[in-house]
Amino acid sequence: MTLPLPFSDAQWIQSPFVGGPSTGAPAPYLRIRFDVPGEVKEATLHITALGLFEAEINGQAVSEDVFSPGWTDYRHRLRYLSYPVTPLLRPGPNVLGALLGDGWYCGRVATLNRQYYGDQPRLLAVLKAKTTEGQSFRVVSNGEWETTASPILSNDLLAGEAYDARRKVPHWSEPVDSPVPWFPVVTHPAPNIALIPHEDPPVRRQEVLEGKLLNAPKPKARSLRYDLGQNIAGRVRLTLRGEKGATIQIRHAEVLDEKGALYTANLRGAEAKDVYTLKGKGEETWEPRFTFHGFRYLEIYWTGHHTPGEILKVEGIVLHNELPRTGAFACSHPLLNQLFANTVWGMKDNFLEAPTDCPQRDERLGWTGDAQVFVRTASFIAEVSAFFHKWIQDMQEAQSPNGAIPPVIPNVPAFGLPEDGGPAWADAVCIVPWELYRAYGDITFLEKAYPMMKGYMTYLANNKVKDGVRGHPDLDPWVGFGDWLSLDGSGRLEGGTPKDLIGTAFYANNAAILRDVARILGKESESAHWAELEKSTRQTFRNLYVTPQGYLVGGSQTACILALHFDLLTPEQQPGAIAQLVSLIHRNGDKIGTGFVGTPYILPVLENAGHLDLAYTLLEQEDFPGWLFPVKNGATTIWERWDGWSPEKGFQDPGMNSFNHYAYGSVCSWMVETVAGLVPDEPGYRRIRFKPRPGGSLQSASATLQTARGEAAIAWSLSGERLALDLTVPAGCEGLPDPGKDWLPTDKEGPLSPGQHTLVWERRR
Repeated sequence: MTLPLPFSDAQWIQSPFVGGPSTGAPAPYLRIRFDVPGEVKEATLHITALGLFEAEINGQAVSEDVFSPGWTDYRHRLRYLSYPVTPLLRPGPNVLGALLGDGWYCGRVATLNRQYYGDQPRLLAVLKAKTTEGQSFRVVSNGEWETTASPILSNDLLAGEAYDARRKVPHWSEPVDSPVPWFPVVTHPAPNIALIPHEDPPVRRQEVLEGKLLNAPKPKARSLRYDLGQNIAGRVRLTLRGEKGATIQIRHAEVLDEKGALYTANLRGAEAKDVYTLKGKGEETWEPRFTFHGFRYLEIYWTGHHTPGEILKVEGIVLHNELPRTGAFACSHPLLNQLFANTVWGMKDNFLEAPTDCPQRDERLGWTGDAQVFVRTASFIAEVSAFFHKWIQDMQEAQSPNGAIPPVIPNVPAFGLPEDGGPAWADAVCIVPWELYRAYGDITFLEKAYPMMKGYMTYLANNKVKDGVRGHPDLDPWVGFGDWLSLDGSGRLEGGTPKDLIGTAFYANNAAILRDVARILGKESESAHWAELEKSTRQTFRNLYVTPQGYLVGGSQTACILALHFDLLTPEQQPGAIAQLVSLIHRNGDKIGTGFVGTPYILPVLENAGHLDLAYTLLEQEDFPGWLFPVKNGATTIWERWDGWSPEKGFQDPGMNSFNHYAYGSVCSWMVETVAGLVPDEPGYRRIRFKPRPGGSLQSASATLQTARGEAAIAWSLSGERLALDLTVPAGCEGLPDPGKDWLPTDKEGPLSPGQHTLVWERRR
């Protein structure tokens, strides 16, 4: 395959030492010596790897990026990075080098063995430079490079990393003599994949948390446990002292068991263990390079016959893609504030190259269902447009020729999942671009995704829909994951809501989204087609799943919620569905009973149905099941299950019990838009609706958002029957105060111009 510019004259190179399906080879150093013929005016390093790389020039790192070039489906596409490196070069002898890690390419992915995409990491690099005298030169990866083993004996994103400091190669990327033998690299034919520029935000070290010692150490104690105070995705940086050859193991866990020991059963097949062997010369500091873990607690254990040394400092290094914070929320309820903070952390910990389900166990996949329920919240919390542009491109590559969208992106077919992600999962193909357009006003999300949306709807029409029913029993028996992890009494992971009901509801919603997308893109005839499909699917839904009185077949909270949220009922049927939903909630002790499908919509549905008080009752529920139950029980992130742990039953099923899943954090979009009252009335917040709906025990709330046009903000406080509001409208935007039926403005109010405004509303009598 011909390599594109700027790599036209470069070759793929690799170490001659190869690992196997179970055990990897030591991470290789690769380097080239070269002379620079004068002062350098400008220089750029174009570089990528199948696997992971960290590049150095003359002993200095070329960037602070971690896990470059990241994760894509290596069967289709690979990103390369371009770094300005002028200050790193000097006249005379120079060295360009790279350390390679296994990463997703040849390390473990989910529950699979190593080497899913390829057998070992490979490097491709071109250094382009020009001197002050106008002389240009290039250094390219080719057979002239040399390689040797690094002190990283093994590295794996799931299993961990082992490092022997005694084998450190000093000055390996500097133009000095080396004390170890170097070997010729092996060149490799270019793979038949696309090379594209890396344009999305890189993964970097974001925060450093100090570990607190939990067990008072006895002299020369072999085992020490630490608490970071926060469940993170990242790794440990240690400063320690000990004998040469002494070895420590670092084990990681999200929670402790009833005896105070690390609880690791929920990690399943992820070993999550790092190993370090000391060189024994004073203080040593070590941080793994090519692994990360999901954890709050860690245990350091001194192995072997050596006398235990001294742990001087334990730091947790937080890793995730660069996601500048844009949104903040606060209110008078401390537990709700912690819920929002937990959601932010759950997002940070899982936005690492893909919107993953969890960062700790042997999974860590970009589940589409989780992403689509959370994208609205994510786009408020942080600047995620570039992150999702990349993920949508991953989705385009994952789409089958027949139009099917798999349940995880990047797609990992060997994981054993169906071709079609099913309702509420594969429908991310429509929901995610639409929500991103709503948040940012960026039409390229729609332009990029519309052909993919159409392809998926064609797939559904040809393979999954009969007589207007998505999931018809005469067709493929696979009809999706259902209302995953719901608590409707069915006793099944997928809940008791009929899957064909869920599928048909989302089919109608997809058609409604495509109707609007086609209209925005100027495709009026196609918009009319989707409008007709939505109309007919709504009629099919009513015919099959709704009584004339508006009661939903299946009798679950989620069935009622979908019918109401997706506007699938006639005006005459809506009161019956609302009454049924309210009755189901009351019969459940005024508690939520939904899973991944129904939970994101339950509070908006209750609010719109005139039951704001009941929505607040659910939001503030501190007993199981409810959003505040994990918070009261020490959670610092969002749990996968409502009862991941409970005082009465202890831990849930370890086969599926992540303590760092962001999906149920989707409630934060309602907290921002209804509790605080900051709503985009037009895409990209060009017009902002200020519509606070105080309720429950709350006496105040606020939300701020850094939009593309500046800060938008609202803060309200309740005093008796008066509501005081402080509002901020960004430049070039318009603000619309919306007191609703409960509040009466004290002065005549119309649209608000950019700037700050103070308003007072009185409760209507």
